[in-house]
Amino acid sequence: MAPLWFLGAAALLNIGLDLLFVLGFGWGVAGAAAATVIAQYVSGIGLLAYTVLRCQELLPQRADLRWDGRILREILDLSLLTCAQQSAMNFGILLVQRLVDSFGPVIMAAFAAAVKIDAFAYLPVQDFGNAFSTFVAQNYGAGQTERLRQGLRQATLVSVCFSCAISALVVLLAQPLMRIFVQAGETEVLAAGVQYLRIEGAFYAGIGCLFLLYGFYRAVKCPGMSVVLTVISLGVRVALAYALAGPVGPRGIWAAIPIGWVLADAVGYGYSFRCRARLLVETS
Repeated sequence: MAPLWFLGAAALLNIGLDLLFVLGFGWGVAGAAAATVIAQYVSGIGLLAYTVLRCQELLPQRADLRWDGRILREILDLSLLTCAQQSAMNFGILLVQRLVDSFGPVIMAAFAAAVKIDAFAYLPVQDFGNAFSTFVAQNYGAGQTERLRQGLRQATLVSVCFSCAISALVVLLAQPLMRIFVQAGETEVLAAGVQYLRIEGAFYAGIGCLFLLYGFYRAVKCPGMSVVLTVISLGVRVALAYALAGPVGPRGIWAAIPIGWVLADAVGYGYSFRCRARLLVETS
């Protein structure tokens, strides 16, 4: 619970400093950035102090302060591919953002607001994917292959059901949600944002399953497959967005996003079923 408390405190501090720096001092974007950095440092230092005072068993001992090339290689194998995955993801997002910007300020504003709603809507399934990764890693290390199979099936079912419920809420409440970020008089921005949420938001099950697959493949020491799924998801999204933007307009960009998710899911689950005998066995 401690990380949650520190995260909540950091979020409240960030909001308070935003109001102080932006509205009180008039520092604008620089004030918002400073508020974020300060809140992150406070949270990080607070967690470090908590660990030193309350969780000393987690601190490295003198015997731990030695070179271990095998562990370093294993960490690098996992982290470098994860870095590649994140880099590919951000690059694809930039390409989509560039295409969105070409449609002018109305579509830009609608996209910016709708993406904020997206971030809140599928944050729970993203965290569920991270928790699932821990579950898979523990059972993978223990050689519990049957629990891994059952876990993947049950986690997929839970994620899909939860994502569908969130999708229903977002589709039904698209306009009130957009009103959180857009004024009522900005009718064109509202309409474009609602269109985005009702097309893309209807398929959160796709991104929910994709988060599960990311966590699964990282946990079974196959992070390269996570990179492949990211490339498929974003590659299809970018290619379709640019192909459909001309004849269809912004709707083509919105539709390209869930199509990329679904195709990546198909590849991820197909590979897991085809190679599960090899994937679910600890090799080192």
